[in-house]
Amino acid sequence: MKIGELALKSGVTSSAIRFYERSGLLPSAERGSNGYRVYGEDALERLRQITLGQSLGFTLDAMRSVYASTGGFSKDELLSRLDTRLDEIDQLQAALRSQSKELRGLRETLKSHWDDGLCAEVKAVAKKAEKAGGVRR
Repeated sequence: MKIGELALKSGVTSSAIRFYERSGLLPSAERGSNGYRVYGEDALERLRQITLGQSLGFTLDAMRSVYASTGGFSKDELLSRLDTRLDEIDQLQAALRSQSKELRGLRETLKSHWDDGLCAEVKAVAKKAEKAGGVRR
C-alpha cells in the first residue's frame, strides 16, 4: 500500500509516517518502480504499536530502543516496560495528590486570612499552612 492508504488505515499522518521511518521506528519502505513508498501490513501493525505506546505514555526513544535491540517487543521486555510505566504513573499520582493537598491547604489559609481582613504575607501564610499540614517547605 502507498503512504496515503497507510495513513488512512492507521490514522497516522503521512508526515508522521515519514518521520517514524527516518527516526528508525518504522522500517524503511520498499520503493515501487515509480519511486513511491510501498508498505506492507507489517508497517500498519508497527504504526498501531507506536500509537498504542504513545497513548500509554511511552516515549518514542523508549520504543525506538526496543525495536533497535530486538526488532520488536519480547513478552518479558514488554511486561517489564509496562511495570516501569505503572511505577512512573504511581509516582506521578502521588506527586499530584501531594500538590493537591498543599494547594487546598494554601487556599484555606488564604481564605482564612482574607476573611479575617488580613493581608496575606507569604511568610505568614506559609507558616500557618505548614502548621495545618497543607504546605511543605
